[in-house]
Amino acid sequence: MSSISAITQLPPKRRVRESFDRCAASYDAAAVLQRCVCERLLAGFTPRSTPATILDAGCGTGFGARLVHSRWPAATIVGVDFAPKMLVFARQAGADCVAADIEALPFAAQRFDLWWSSLTVQWCDLPRAVAEAQRVLQPGGELALSTLGPETFRELREAFVGVDNHRHTLGFSEPEAVSRALAQAGFSAISVQREAIELHYVDLQALLRAVKEIGANSVGDEGRRGMLGRHAWQRVQAAYEQHRTAAGLPARYDVILAYARK
Repeated sequence: MSSISAITQLPPKRRVRESFDRCAASYDAAAVLQRCVCERLLAGFTPRSTPATILDAGCGTGFGARLVHSRWPAATIVGVDFAPKMLVFARQAGADCVAADIEALPFAAQRFDLWWSSLTVQWCDLPRAVAEAQRVLQPGGELALSTLGPETFRELREAFVGVDNHRHTLGFSEPEAVSRALAQAGFSAISVQREAIELHYVDLQALLRAVKEIGANSVGDEGRRGMLGRHAWQRVQAAYEQHRTAAGLPARYDVILAYARK
């Protein structure tokens, strides 16, 4: 049996925070996708000038801050995350961190040259998050963000068809919605790119365990509690097995990379 959660709309922030706090110790070892996407976000970013002050919005354990520091070692980098136990690990790695919600940043306007965020805004109210990014950026400051699009976990959704009436993933944003939110926040020079990444696992249990170890499980809606029954779980497994390839069971990630200027 499995403890798969049903995730529909954004779950309450308290539950998201608790989930990421619980996985803080296991996060870095399991965050294969997060590292890959962070590296791609940086590789695709060519700022007009070298940023002197950088905000890593949703810094987690600090991988992104360290990666950005390797490119701009003279920059002052501040990491923000609302999961305190994540910040313990980020600080141990030498990052300058603040516990805060990226939808309500505790910084004065026009403080940063670059607002950076990798795989965080899917947990947020996107318009609020990018409006705050626009507020804390200096005129001419730049934004670089990654998030996930609606094709993410398509195989998982298909495996649950007919098993229950819940969706089992977040309602990920379309690229057009990301562009629209940035434009409405006052950004210009908006560029949105889309890439597909697949990771493979030996079986569905391994896939779900990997998701849980990065904090993205057990944060479902209020519609269902407890584990799937044995029969339902077997149906989900059988349905997902239809997607198996020589590399294993695939997990699809629809990655959106967005860049903009204030």
